[in-house]
Amino acid sequence: MAYSAVSAMKPQIKIYDTTLRDGAQGEGISFSSPDKVRIAERLDAFGVHYIEGGWPGSNPKDMEFFHAVRGRRFKTARIAAFGSTRRAHTKCRDDSQIAALLAAETPVVTLVGKTWPLHVTEVLRTTREENLTMIRDSVRYFKEHGKEVVYDAEHFFDAFKEDARYALACLQTARDAGADWLVLCDTNGGSMISEVARITAETRRALTGDIGIHTHNDCGLGVANALVAVENGATQVQGTINGYGERTGNCNLTTVIACLALKMGYPCIPRDHLRHLRELSLFVDDLANVRPDIRQPFVGATAFAHKGGIHVNAVEKVARSYEHMEPELVGNRRRVLVSELSGRSNILMKAHELGMDLEKHSAELKAILAQLKELEHRGYEYEAADGSFHILVQKLLKKHKPFFKLHAYRVVMDRHGVNGHQIVEATVKLEVNGEIVHTVAEGDGPVHALDRAFRLALSRFYPQIAEVRLVDYKVRILDSQSGTAAKTRVIIESTDGQETWGTVGVHDNIIEASWEALVDSVEYKLFKEEQRRR
Repeated sequence: MAYSAVSAMKPQIKIYDTTLRDGAQGEGISFSSPDKVRIAERLDAFGVHYIEGGWPGSNPKDMEFFHAVRGRRFKTARIAAFGSTRRAHTKCRDDSQIAALLAAETPVVTLVGKTWPLHVTEVLRTTREENLTMIRDSVRYFKEHGKEVVYDAEHFFDAFKEDARYALACLQTARDAGADWLVLCDTNGGSMISEVARITAETRRALTGDIGIHTHNDCGLGVANALVAVENGATQVQGTINGYGERTGNCNLTTVIACLALKMGYPCIPRDHLRHLRELSLFVDDLANVRPDIRQPFVGATAFAHKGGIHVNAVEKVARSYEHMEPELVGNRRRVLVSELSGRSNILMKAHELGMDLEKHSAELKAILAQLKELEHRGYEYEAADGSFHILVQKLLKKHKPFFKLHAYRVVMDRHGVNGHQIVEATVKLEVNGEIVHTVAEGDGPVHALDRAFRLALSRFYPQIAEVRLVDYKVRILDSQSGTAAKTRVIIESTDGQETWGTVGVHDNIIEASWEALVDSVEYKLFKEEQRRR
């Protein structure tokens, strides 16, 4: 359970996901139609109540999604199509955008309408009275067609601050026409927490029925504003997985769900589903081809990572002394980082995490700590290099088994012709089980060629290394004042599809630093495989 559980009975909060529409408007975010279907299925399995699939009529991809999910049975989620109220001085039946919304055949239609007089007169170039009629006609039209209607009051907080009476009139018009939900939108993301709290409370007192909240993160308050709106009467929260969205993004559902359920005691997602929260976050990042944000609250890789020796020592004794909740509740785990700041507790907990037994006051532990600090002084870094740390400890404990012996390697790059055609070739000579293996391979660059030749030499003896692929390669110049003679640190992230690990190499020569990291990457995989067989 969470360390600060809230037990009071509170209303259920409906989670409305707009990753596939609002989230896809973020810079660098794009989903194919099959991607959108897979995300919708995962969101439904997680327990989300509404999934906004897109804006039908705005692009072919969104219509493909609605065709793909038509007739599909979802366990918990209702699919929503998003669009705007009818155009000014146009009947709903003659508006092509309204027709496209209807053609999507979703059980829910979400209509965005103007609420701020600035937008009514300067953007739509119509009158306040006509805008109210547009809201009324559009909501009523979809209610007559049997839809659940969510009315998104665009720029509601800006509108309320300028003309509260008109902003409330827009909502009342939508409610009178039959809207099931009235959603207060902080579209520009500029409202402060106190403003959202006050305006939501005033709106709740002025209107009957269900209201929701839709916030953006332009001031870094997307989640905070959503939570304070819930405290003041909102029972639907709109947002996106990982906070994707225009500009700085939308309210981050991975954070807001955890806060609602585990910190504030509001039922929203089924409790036993929360342990899949990190998995869901990584899944959406993967389909968006976005590198996960390691510092995300609750689901990030560093959300429960401890580095300072005093902190680690305390966590070893009482976890909640430096953790606000159990990481497993959201599918995460505690991590202990090792660095020049490490104490004995860091090394001990890290060794146990990696399956190695060490005694707290042993000479081995003292030697490992001393060697770690010496290596970090020379430029090595083990925070993101669990694989290299594991091998380092094994070597210091004299338990390391080398899987091969290096005799030599060579990397050659030839540049030919006026157009600069390049040939990069690597040669590796290894000894494996007493047999000399000599291989050569070409690559796109020196490290790629070396990696290919290395794998080629080992693959006959250890076919399982075919499962290993590099997912990231980072280079850091450590002493830039030395110019081209500077020392280089290379960190490689590898995966076999089941586990991900990091390895590190440091040298004046970037090829040698890369070789160190490559060797550790493969040896860590082979060690883990041998451990499993035992």
